[in-house]
Amino acid sequence: GSVIYNYYTHTVKEPIQMENVQLTVNEGIATLVINRPKQLNALNKQTLAEISEAFESMRNDDGVKVVIMTGSGEKAFVAGADIKEFANFSGVQGSELAKTGHMTVFNSIEEFSKPVIAAINGFALGGGLELAMAAHVRIASDNARMGLPETSLGVIPGYGGTQRLPQLIGKGRALEMIFSAKMIDAATALNYGLVNAVVPQEALQATAENMALGFMKNSIVAMGYAVEAVNAGMLEGAIGYDVEVQAFGDCFETADFKEGTKAFLEKRKPEFPGS
Repeated sequence: GSVIYNYYTHTVKEPIQMENVQLTVNEGIATLVINRPKQLNALNKQTLAEISEAFESMRNDDGVKVVIMTGSGEKAFVAGADIKEFANFSGVQGSELAKTGHMTVFNSIEEFSKPVIAAINGFALGGGLELAMAAHVRIASDNARMGLPETSLGVIPGYGGTQRLPQLIGKGRALEMIFSAKMIDAATALNYGLVNAVVPQEALQATAENMALGFMKNSIVAMGYAVEAVNAGMLEGAIGYDVEVQAFGDCFETADFKEGTKAFLEKRKPEFPGS
């Protein structure tokens, strides 16, 4: 494992044993792999905590210049959140789930002072697409499929999806994706501006590394300021994230959410009561 620095005292600690995330650093490029291939790299509580920990460890590590975030295997980047974990949550617990995610993972990646590239190597759905959208740049393999299926479960995207998707592809396309709950293919994602490039699966990692090397020729310090300035331009709607957190929690109190998650876990089509 890589050496993890204590965020406050900069003392070197024992490497953290992370089960679901692999972090390797090679000549300035940190590669963070979400590694739960049997679950298509779905984001459960532990995986989110480990992603947060990995980014925290890289924050003050001068050996890390650029971060590449990807999923293990060839099927999925991250196929969503782990529905089992929150199917029985109350509204308050739902809002808490979203808020914790925003603060510890999604916002901290978006605000990370070094470039973060998401290499989308397959399905990026729900929380997985939200994770990719928190990165600064996205590239996809040609077999990638992206979508926000939350409304098919009676809920809305709760990890920044209602804010970042319209920022990236425009309001009309974002709402269509959210309303339809359908996936788009890599070519459509490129056309929408959701990803910066599409390459064959076998070229994805090399393409991400070449992009990282290109970034590393320039001032990492200046790039940190650029991230801050670009994000500030989006902040007029910062209250949007708070509204999302509340609305996400409100969904948990609905009969539609209970039916949507139950149908998902029972592998059947939902019959929404509409309340």
